[in-house]
Amino acid sequence: MTARSLRIVHTIASIEEEASGPSYSVPSLATNQALQNEDVSVYSIGKPGERTRDGFTHRRFKSEFQGYPVLGRMAFSSSMLQSLRLAKPEIIHNHGLWLMPNVYAAWARNGSDAKLVFAPRGMLSPVALGFSTARKKAFGALFQNRALLSVDLFHATSEQEYEDIRAFGLLGPVAVMPNGIDVLPHGPAARPKEKIVISLGRIHPKKGLDRLIRAWSLLEANFSEWQLLILGPNEGGHADELKRLAASLSLTNVQIREAVYGNQKRALLSQAELFVLPTLNENFGMTVAESLAASTPVISSKGAPWQMLETKRCGWWIDHGVEPLASCLRLAMSISPNERVAMGLRGREWMLQDFSWHSIAARMTESYHWVIGKGKDRPEWIRVLE
Repeated sequence: MTARSLRIVHTIASIEEEASGPSYSVPSLATNQALQNEDVSVYSIGKPGERTRDGFTHRRFKSEFQGYPVLGRMAFSSSMLQSLRLAKPEIIHNHGLWLMPNVYAAWARNGSDAKLVFAPRGMLSPVALGFSTARKKAFGALFQNRALLSVDLFHATSEQEYEDIRAFGLLGPVAVMPNGIDVLPHGPAARPKEKIVISLGRIHPKKGLDRLIRAWSLLEANFSEWQLLILGPNEGGHADELKRLAASLSLTNVQIREAVYGNQKRALLSQAELFVLPTLNENFGMTVAESLAASTPVISSKGAPWQMLETKRCGWWIDHGVEPLASCLRLAMSISPNERVAMGLRGREWMLQDFSWHSIAARMTESYHWVIGKGKDRPEWIRVLE
């Protein structure tokens, strides 16, 4: 059997929330790195235990101070830190910010030869920094900022996230590459008789879903055969707020439901005529890639880095606000079904060409080799300040 070439540990606060992009992308990256014969583990907080899944080891550690209002949310776990130190990986690749597991990655490499890779996962954007600002400033001063200064390589999933990293004052090398996506080996599903516009993901104020509902209120009377479905986990009661908004606007074709996952999620995405992401800010927007992989055209706000939707002729990339969204929806719902199908097929082909997990994992591993000095030349997707 061929020897494993690198010992890699991915650290993340949690991958339990299925609606979260990292809950899909981190295991997928680990799986594909394992397929390429790397020695890969994922460390996260959760019910303690260890299991092998899809070629990598997933270790979950107990969160301490549970039941304490502030400390409990910070995900302290001395067992996770100790295990990281004992593992002696060559690469520690952390995903996310502002919780203790995102600091342990830096602490664990102290006194070792491990290289530290950090993926902010959208958490350095101005919009993200605007939520819980006081808590993040305090956590940064105590823990996170020092950890960020020790990073050997950052990972940005888009041009915008690269700019966010630099705007935060971080000067280290940055690997700019998207998340990957699984494209199932079959064509588009048959379209349903009922026309559906879907928005799927966390139901949180930063997602701009109130704008979507207000835009829909300008269209519903003229597109009575269309349905708007908003699906996702209810964060902080925001789904209830949206339901009240829809009721106050007397909307009858709007449904706000719990999240769906797995095959049910893929089926809904493939059956929808359109997918809409009205987000205020997104470092990547995994649901956009998933929708395109399902052959469904996408409308995305400029809060997400999907300007290529228009270049690839598989969707629309629009300004923020109710009016631009309503105008785009009106256009998208007015073109012929055949035109939408053609757009969806172009989107699927784009995902197959540029976003396969196999190529993303290989490029990430090549980035690791460069940062530890095994790679001769700097990969073209890694940027350094001159």
